[in-house]
Amino acid sequence: MPLISCRDLTLGYDGKAVVSGLTFDVHTGDYLCVVGENGSGKTTLMRTLLGLSKPMSGVIVAERGFDAREIGYLPQQNAAQKDFPASVREVVRSGCLNGMGMRPFYTGEQKRAAEDNMEKLGIADLAGRCFYELSGGQQRRVLLARALCAAGRLLLMDEPVTGLDPQAAADMYDIIEKLNKDGLTVIMISHDIAAALKYASHILHLGEAHAVYFGPADKYSSSVSR
Repeated sequence: MPLISCRDLTLGYDGKAVVSGLTFDVHTGDYLCVVGENGSGKTTLMRTLLGLSKPMSGVIVAERGFDAREIGYLPQQNAAQKDFPASVREVVRSGCLNGMGMRPFYTGEQKRAAEDNMEKLGIADLAGRCFYELSGGQQRRVLLARALCAAGRLLLMDEPVTGLDPQAAADMYDIIEKLNKDGLTVIMISHDIAAALKYASHILHLGEAHAVYFGPADKYSSSVSR
């Protein structure tokens, strides 16, 4: 069974549909890139998968036993995030908040997970630094480490390389690829078709009011050029 199965979704906001007839599956280990023009429904789809918005019609079915708390989310970075007045360690640990329940403190396991994720992303040496002092690329790694603290099985990302210089963007794509190869399922919104074709296993292309393409990345170019 797919990790997530979407069937005949109509998505929108304020009572206005932006995309309809949306049907696709995401299996464990997939790397799905969602592409399309501004206003095609990419962010609305992401919000719906996160449970922040409800579909206007259609259904989303998750694999039995899959918990929404196993989803990590890396949103687009905004000015408020860039000036966040906390240490790197505090920011990364905050990714564990959904798993704390009524406890007012982090468990030893959660603290170890934060340290492991900082090590995994090459930012362990920045743990005591203030977040707002970091470069844009370093900040994105910190926020990705934070998302990984929540991501048991699925990582959702909205334009994770926006605002990064070419080298920092390439480094971020390499990190995401490694996480996926290590078993993490990835769904990423991107405007970068070239990167999507290089890294993704599947592509969902949203057009005006409907899906233009869903399928393997290596079949995308021949399908949309017809």
